[in-house]
Amino acid sequence: MGATLHISYLALYFAAILVLVAAMIGISSLLGQRHMARATAQPFESGMLPVGDARLRFPIQFYLVAMLFVLFDLESVFIYAWAIAIRPAGWNGYLAMLVFIGVLLAALGYLWRLGALDWGPKPRLRPAPPASR
Repeated sequence: MGATLHISYLALYFAAILVLVAAMIGISSLLGQRHMARATAQPFESGMLPVGDARLRFPIQFYLVAMLFVLFDLESVFIYAWAIAIRPAGWNGYLAMLVFIGVLLAALGYLWRLGALDWGPKPRLRPAPPASR
């Protein structure tokens, strides 16, 4: 008896949602404006009209730097949580956070040395001039 009662409440809830959505769509179609000016069809974002094509090609290094930013930003959340709970964590928590920050700095240095943080154009290397005898 109890399970069928819950199912009937769920069915009543879904029916109420469908009636509400149908009413909102119907009322907006009845009361909405019906004009089609030339400017109505143009996209308008942030108070500026679009200029150029929206499909720009970005270098893959841009996305790599963006992912690394998100990764290191997430690590800062862990450091903030540790700072909030510094007293209960004690010296063990302090040492663990020092190791954590050390690993983060080592990873950042490794990525910097690899050139993963350089997303600008790469300089072209000129071939060395021939050696004169």
